[in-house]
Amino acid sequence: MDQMNQIVAKNIKRLREERKLSMDELSKLSGVSKSMLAQIERGGGNPTISTLWKISNGMKVPFDALTVRPKSPYELVKTSDLQPLLEDGGKVKNYSIFPDDENRRFAVYYLELEEGSYWESEPHLKGAAEFITIFSGKIEICTGGRSFQVEKGESIRFKADAVHSYKNIGAEPVLLHMIIYNP
Repeated sequence: MDQMNQIVAKNIKRLREERKLSMDELSKLSGVSKSMLAQIERGGGNPTISTLWKISNGMKVPFDALTVRPKSPYELVKTSDLQPLLEDGGKVKNYSIFPDDENRRFAVYYLELEEGSYWESEPHLKGAAEFITIFSGKIEICTGGRSFQVEKGESIRFKADAVHSYKNIGAEPVLLHMIIYNP
């Protein structure tokens, strides 16, 4: 993981270049010396918060624009690196693969349900829907007063803004992927 001074360096350089500002121009706008700006953009030194405020004000960008971690055009997630959320005494493991932390209106989960496990979920946001695909095992999903048996190779979609439950009704672990759509 990048050190904060490297993140700041990359962000300042990118923002300065996007605005077509030379070091001299940014120095005049921010009141930070050209040599200090050059040092910061190289990732050297340890700029103070007040120096970063001067730079952000000079470029007319929010302070957070200097400290934000860059978004990659790709993201590799290893389930083995994730800490699962546990239900039913650890018999249900819920891995948040791609949380809805960027307001993209959906989240992706990977779940493992041991034999005999059960989990009842609280209602999600009004209008939310779940899209589930089973990769192994057999599960019973109860929602809206109905019960559905879904097994390997099958998928189900349902409204998730009411209480719903999942029960492993087979003789092997259930492995599934879940997408939750948030309106």
